[in-house]
This record gives sequence, structure tokens and C-alpha cells, in this order.
Amino acid sequence: MNKRLEKKSLFYAVSGVKNSGKTTLITKLLPILTGRGLKVATIKHDGHDFQTDVPGTDTFAHFQAGAYGTVVFSEHKFMVVKKQPEEARAEQMTPEQLASWFPEADLILLEGFKDSGYPKVELIRGANSSDCVCRGRNLRAVVTDLAPGAVKGLPEGVPVFGLEDVESIAEFILKDLFPLSGNTKEII
Repeated sequence: MNKRLEKKSLFYAVSGVKNSGKTTLITKLLPILTGRGLKVATIKHDGHDFQTDVPGTDTFAHFQAGAYGTVVFSEHKFMVVKKQPEEARAEQMTPEQLASWFPEADLILLEGFKDSGYPKVELIRGANSSDCVCRGRNLRAVVTDLAPGAVKGLPEGVPVFGLEDVESIAEFILKDLFPLSGNTKEII
């Protein structure tokens, strides 16, 4: 693990409105960031009640029978699914709490979290919106298919990247996270 991180994961959000391309960008960034020696985990916020299992699986049957939590594991991976207690539903779990599942992670990419205080890049696709919805000093860059002048509400000085400029976006994120590192080609 990177000594500079002192066993503390760093968070970086990929934000934007629904269907702006957040998942696509993250899946393109992951091989670049892991190729630089970082252990990267992801946390996605889902505003809907997602389904973790499908009918016909043993763990689905466990939930249907009344289990409040279940774990499925193999030699190489595991999955924990646990229902939130009623009293905890009012307060959403935080990325910091969820990060405890990833103690080895150097970086945790957050999908969503547009209103959070985490550093972030915002995706804006002209087919969905031309408005910059992330505000404040934590908006570090915009990734878009629009011309910079076509993005409404773009704060002054915020850099703009094209959707396919993934190498430059990864480089930007690494320089933002590790400003003192002269060589972001190999962080560790």
C-alpha cells in the first residue's frame, strides 16, 4: 500500500444526472488506475431499492424465509447482503462507513454523490442536460460531449474534458489526489 496514504482510503466522486455516463466512465478509469498500482474499490449510491439477488438462488430463498442478512462466499470473493434495521433507514450509511469493507483500498471511486463534499468530476451529456449541477470548490472538472461554452453554470476555472479523454481524466484525478507526486504513471 502507498505509504503516503497511511492506510486511509481516498474518495473521489464521479457525479452527474441519471444516465450521464457515470458507470461507463468509472469502468474506463478502473483499468488505468489499477494499472498505476492503486487498489481501487467503488461505492455506488442507488436511490431506489436495488435487488441483490434473483429468484432461484439459495441466498434469495434465505431472504424470502426471513433472514435479515446473508453471506455467499467462495475462495476468491464474497458478497454480504444485509437489510438495514428500521431505525437506521432514516440515516443513510456514509462512504466512510462502507469503506470499512475495503481496508486495503488506496482509492474509492464514488458513483453519484453530486451534493457531497467529496472531490468530484461531473459528467454532462448533451442528450440529457447541459447544466452543471455540482457546485462548490469540490467540483474539480467536468467531462462532457458539449463545447465548454455550451455547459450552463460551469464555474470559472473548472477544466473540461471530452468523454473519450479517459487517460487525461485519470491523470487529472491522480494529480488532484497526489499533488506532490512528480510521477503519476506509477503512484505506488
